[in-house]
Amino acid sequence: MKFNENLYRKEKHWKEGEFDVYRNMQWTGPGCHEGCGVLFYVKDGKVDHIEGDPNDEFSRGRLCMRCLNMVDEAINNPTRLGHPLKRVGKRGENKWEQISWDEAYDMIEDHVRAAWDEIGPEAIIALEGTGRNVVWQIPLLEYSAFKSPNFGCGFLSGDSCYLPRCSASVGVMGGPAVVDCGQYDPRRYDNPEYKFPEVILQWGCNAVKTNADGFLGHWLVDCMKEGGSKLINVDPRVTWMGSRAEYNIQPRPGTDAAVAMAMINVIIEEDLYDHDFVENWCYGFDALRDEMKDKTPEWAAEIAWVDAEDIRGAARLYASGKPSAFHWGLSTDMTPNGVGQAHAFMVLEGITGNVDVPGGNYLATGPYGVDALYGCGYNYFISPELQEKRIGVEKYPMHKYGAAACAVGDEILLQLETEQPYQIKVMYLAGTNPIVNMAAEAPRVYKAMLNCPFIVVADMWMTPTATACADLVLPVAMSCERDSFREWWTPSRAITKITQYEEAKSDEEILVDLSLRLNGDNVPWHDVESLLNWVLAKDDAPRTWTELKDMMYEYNFQGYRRYESGKLRPDGQPGFNTMTSKLELQSCLLGALGYHDLPYFEEPPESPVSAPELYKEYPLVLTTGKRHWEFFHSEHRNMPTMREFRPEPTFDINPVDAEKYGIEDGQWVWIENQRGRCRQIAHLVPTMKEGTICADHGWSFPETEESAPNLQGIWDVNINNLTTQCVVGETGYGAPYRCLLCKIYPVTEENSKVTPTQVVAQMIADAE
Repeated sequence: MKFNENLYRKEKHWKEGEFDVYRNMQWTGPGCHEGCGVLFYVKDGKVDHIEGDPNDEFSRGRLCMRCLNMVDEAINNPTRLGHPLKRVGKRGENKWEQISWDEAYDMIEDHVRAAWDEIGPEAIIALEGTGRNVVWQIPLLEYSAFKSPNFGCGFLSGDSCYLPRCSASVGVMGGPAVVDCGQYDPRRYDNPEYKFPEVILQWGCNAVKTNADGFLGHWLVDCMKEGGSKLINVDPRVTWMGSRAEYNIQPRPGTDAAVAMAMINVIIEEDLYDHDFVENWCYGFDALRDEMKDKTPEWAAEIAWVDAEDIRGAARLYASGKPSAFHWGLSTDMTPNGVGQAHAFMVLEGITGNVDVPGGNYLATGPYGVDALYGCGYNYFISPELQEKRIGVEKYPMHKYGAAACAVGDEILLQLETEQPYQIKVMYLAGTNPIVNMAAEAPRVYKAMLNCPFIVVADMWMTPTATACADLVLPVAMSCERDSFREWWTPSRAITKITQYEEAKSDEEILVDLSLRLNGDNVPWHDVESLLNWVLAKDDAPRTWTELKDMMYEYNFQGYRRYESGKLRPDGQPGFNTMTSKLELQSCLLGALGYHDLPYFEEPPESPVSAPELYKEYPLVLTTGKRHWEFFHSEHRNMPTMREFRPEPTFDINPVDAEKYGIEDGQWVWIENQRGRCRQIAHLVPTMKEGTICADHGWSFPETEESAPNLQGIWDVNINNLTTQCVVGETGYGAPYRCLLCKIYPVTEENSKVTPTQVVAQMIADAE
């Protein structure tokens, strides 16, 4: 990659005319999951503008429109929260009093200690949203300061964001396998061992928009452009990438496992599998072969409403690639069958020998093996006795023995509603806006949250959730305003503080302050720097944060085929980090916990097949959560530039379906099922699968009334009026966000006399 090295320098800080230029990393809101290299141009103590850092091997100078837009409309936005705010009116009235940090900490301490005395630390819940800068910080706050085991993921039903895949991965291959686009080695494509994938199978993901889980979607485009990779795409929509695919399979939402199992059938029956890898490194092949014997493309085609020959052709192409790579999306998790579906996907990788090989699927770990995820500090601070009190683990042992130390979000909701076996006394929410974004049955979650006596929200903005439910709101710093550390997945990254916005504090500062106040005799740190050094040192990392901050990032690439050399197992023996030391096509862990030990398909609970009478009333399959360039979940609706590009919520519908139901392009339409309704604008696209619609999520209108019941207009457009909580897979993972039923009809004055906002307001009034 060629660029002006005098302009884009490698030192961490330099002067450029009137600007101080700082090389740094960016991974906090408003943003995404990544850790892109950023050049902050600072003047008079404020960020003036941002550029991508071409010397950063992770992102190589590329930035998305959200990052490029963040200076005036985010970092320096005067509507940001800058001081702690105490509620002085009723919840929802949006009446606040500015207080000091000491007063805010006093409030938290009083309520936490009262909860300890009355019930115990388990009565305190900490929740975060999608894992960004808070991926380890909020769990560690919960464990070290509040002494509670009950950390969770923001009322996301079935923990349906990467956790089903990650937990299934633990039982199949010892951890998640990510497409190898050269990102694990700083040499990237110059590594002589590296090979571009010959075939990429992208499933349930529009990678160039999602950029999820430490993976930049444009890497796949690079592989196609520079390496000639062929693409297979599986998605109910034909996306921009799907339009460039050799095969584009559009399954009925929620039936993906059947398609994957049929591909396994083809690869085995046509003898296209990697005999050497299967015989030497896989467990359970005979059982798999027997189970897949009748799972033919014709069987799957009838279930998924696709062409059997497309399944057959895609399977042959994927198996022919040496290597082939598999990229999965969030759709994998957003069905109750999520674990069974993920298992099928991993079997595809395994039987074709594409695991931990150049250009295949690399078994992802942090560079130093540091636990900087949801379990950070869990075993250090939480006793075995308290671990047994983690909400939901007795009902769902996969949560107990799986990949993440999370309480079960659906069970937290039930406990809030019933106050059994005890009342939840304190909730701390960081970087999550659940009633707008991730909470299925959003009105139900809103009502339940009001049963908690004390709620703290830590965020950058006054979100609708904060207005509706919070008693105390804490202002949180952005990336350029904090010192921090992250691994997800590589490289190991430090960010350092450059600027300060009013009194905003980083989550790391809040963690240190509260842990010293509440548990000072037992925490092994005294400030943010010693905290960050401890996070690395607890897992014997060879580098301190103090050293890493000057380096910014460091790779620790350990080569390929690590199963041959013992680098995947803590005991140093060859094999995978599983019960059999092999890639378990038949999972011993899943079987031991009483679950399906082989890939399986289960019809969604509300579908044309499982609920034919319901389907008569609601004749369209509903999938939710489509991604946009402009937004990250519920963020960025307060930014004029992003709203200029996308001013209103839309849903995709095939023109054939639109004509059938009297819908025109650009028309406001009610989307409804037995749980509720919302309105969005119809977007007619011939590439949407017939019989299916795909709706927006995460919408609010900050320019409208912020107080209840309006709450920035969230209820009238909230697709989570229609989704459902507590309908999860056998493991407790996976929920039907993307495979429900609905009907649609044009918005009229007559059918809008009672709006969802009015319905929710009446529900809350009745509860009071």
